Amino acid sequence: MTTGNEMYSWYAGFVLALGISMVLLVKAIQTLPIGTAYAVWTGIGAIGTVLIGIVLFKEPVTFLRLFFISTLVASIVGLKIVSN
Repeated sequence: MTTGNEMYSWYAGFVLALGISMVLLVKAIQTLPIGTAYAVWTGIGAIGTVLIGIVLFKEPVTFLRLFFISTLVASIVGLKIVSN
């Protein structure tokens, strides 16, 4: 169970990450189409969430999880490559 101070630390981290994420999305929209920028933004968030779960919360690391994370990364890179 988390204490009050630990909980506020998580909230502060969330707000900081959200702010940075939004600033980076705005910057991405300046050079990429909105659909591509949003897809990349959500993909990075999904990958980050899975990796945090694995590293911090000891979620299982299976072949299929890593395989689908890698396909998501490949899709993000592909979208960036074809969006000029």
